[in-house]
Amino acid sequence: MRFFSDNAAPVSDAVLAAMAAANAADAAYDGDALSRRLDDAFSDLFETRVAALWVATGTAANSLALGALCPPWRGVVCHRDAHINNDEAGAPEFFTHGAKLMPADGDGAKLTPKAIAAVIDLIADDVHRVQPAAISITNATEYGLVYTPDEVAAIGALARARGLGLHMDGARFANAVASVGCAPADVTWRAGVDVLSFGFVKNGGMSAEALVFFQPELAAEVAIRRKRAGHLLSKGRYLAAQIHALLADDLWLAHGRAANDAAARIARGAGAARLVHPVQANEIFVRLSEAEAAALRAQGFGFHDWAPGEARFVTSWNQAEGEVDALAAALAAL
Repeated sequence: MRFFSDNAAPVSDAVLAAMAAANAADAAYDGDALSRRLDDAFSDLFETRVAALWVATGTAANSLALGALCPPWRGVVCHRDAHINNDEAGAPEFFTHGAKLMPADGDGAKLTPKAIAAVIDLIADDVHRVQPAAISITNATEYGLVYTPDEVAAIGALARARGLGLHMDGARFANAVASVGCAPADVTWRAGVDVLSFGFVKNGGMSAEALVFFQPELAAEVAIRRKRAGHLLSKGRYLAAQIHALLADDLWLAHGRAANDAAARIARGAGAARLVHPVQANEIFVRLSEAEAAALRAQGFGFHDWAPGEARFVTSWNQAEGEVDALAAALAAL
């Protein structure tokens, strides 16, 4: 019973069917019919005109987005536990050609205007100091917390006041939107987000993520950066097919909701006293002794150890109900 990561979840049948349907000759790279329709599909979803590009990985999506917002001689404010800071092997710095990441603090890996200001207000406005150019937030965060539209809007207002771009790492965007229950527009461009990395791989996709530009003029330059970075796949229609399949009839949102519901059931089994963070999306962080962790593994549960005395469980879009109920019961019985 695997609760290691939603990255390891199976591919949705709808995605496989869409890829099979796309298995015919069409234009190469992003000139095919499916890729050309992405702008319209995402514009409908976000209720405004956007430009969208597919890429193969979340690391590429985040790094290309930051490259569009931040020149090499400036910096990006992010949480110190952000994926771009800890888990992308320096890719953001590489893709921006050396821009500096500026870590900030916040409970559950969430940023606030106060935490962001605490970093940038200390930077003297002179030639010797790297000046910020952008802010990056993660929704849902690395600890499974979500931003409300008002929380994003407060950061967006700070970004506008300081002349900074705002990027959202939405590797688990479906889980965040399903948790809050808002329109996708309310937690992105209406709240001041300039570029969204829209995650699909964790949510039933095979090998496709999307970059959504709420300032469409940014997309033309990033399309060139995508080619230069080696992410312009010659058979891009198979990536576009995955995205269309998950957007159709809001399947992406149904998948996110299913993973969240599974996590909530496990959290109830664990009990509030064991939870390190509130469970708002599809990640559960619990306090476990070494003996308790070993007992769970002996029962067949797979999960990651986290900080000392803590473990992480992640539910997927298709997590079997029997596995969810078994884990909830096992945690309750500890």
